Amino acid sequence: MKQELTIQLVDTHAGGDVSRIVTGGINPLPGSSVRAQMEYLRDDADGLRTLLLEEPYGIPEMSVDLLVPPSDPRAVAGYIIMEVMGYPIYSGSNTICTATAVLEAGIVPKKEGKQSFLLESPAGLVRIEARVENGVVEAITCEGLPSYIHTHRASIEVPSLGTVTYSVAYSGGFYALVDAESLGFSLTLDEERKLASAAQSIVEAIQAEKSFSHYALGDVGPLPFLHFMGPVDPVAEGYYRSRSATYVHPGVICRSTTGTGTSARLALMQYEGLVGAGDKLETVSLRKTSFVGEISAIEQEGEYQVVKNNITGKAYVIARSDIVLNCEDSLVDCDGLRHILSNSALPSG
Repeated sequence: MKQELTIQLVDTHAGGDVSRIVTGGINPLPGSSVRAQMEYLRDDADGLRTLLLEEPYGIPEMSVDLLVPPSDPRAVAGYIIMEVMGYPIYSGSNTICTATAVLEAGIVPKKEGKQSFLLESPAGLVRIEARVENGVVEAITCEGLPSYIHTHRASIEVPSLGTVTYSVAYSGGFYALVDAESLGFSLTLDEERKLASAAQSIVEAIQAEKSFSHYALGDVGPLPFLHFMGPVDPVAEGYYRSRSATYVHPGVICRSTTGTGTSARLALMQYEGLVGAGDKLETVSLRKTSFVGEISAIEQEGEYQVVKNNITGKAYVIARSDIVLNCEDSLVDCDGLRHILSNSALPSG
């Protein structure tokens, strides 16, 4: 008799970004809130994140979302976001995928038409509106985090690139916003590797020169993300479209434009007087997938104009599976993981 350890997953993608929703196999985590449970996972059980994002089970371009009990009784579920760079407190694409998974798993019964419910992220409650047609989740609209411009049109010298002009937004993490054409990019798929290399150089240069602090949250770590911006094309009254690409980690350009990247771009467009409350921006990725951001309100927080926004996208379920862990496999590291697994001993072979 050998212990077989398994983790239950629903794999989804939104805009091409794969989010692995962990639905079972993990013990309840300590912590009185989803944020506290996230901090426990980060500090005492990071093995789950690395296991599911590294060979042989995953790749760094994926994300993982662990379903956990919410601390707020109004929420139907909590979720902890894990990515290659760590534990963001919020992510639009991960929220869209998680909301779709709780509907498809029956945690929230699907209803035809529009239905609303709350999820609890490490950043707090997130209002979800789902649109279901013929039993299929056709769209998820979720609240983006309030976003604002911290720095507008600063310049920095970047090795191999020269002088780069950038703005900095906060939308769940700090983003550098860079005009793609200024660096000779058209934002096409064949440029993906060069975009990742350029973004890494810019982010590292900014990190070495400056630090950023959120007006309410304080120090949230060094600037990790960069959003390349293409030209803005008007589509209809109050509706705009732009090619975009979001960098999140060395070598990784997201397959989607990302929800937080879209929120950051909306904040910049509002700051520059290009859009206002009720206006929408559709960001289009290198793979021609898109998210739509909409400004719901604009508020003043001290010296900053804060843009409240919603993000709409569609997620697809691509797999339902059990990950089987063989800790004797030299490619599998079970350290920092065993104490949160809830599997029973099962016959082997």
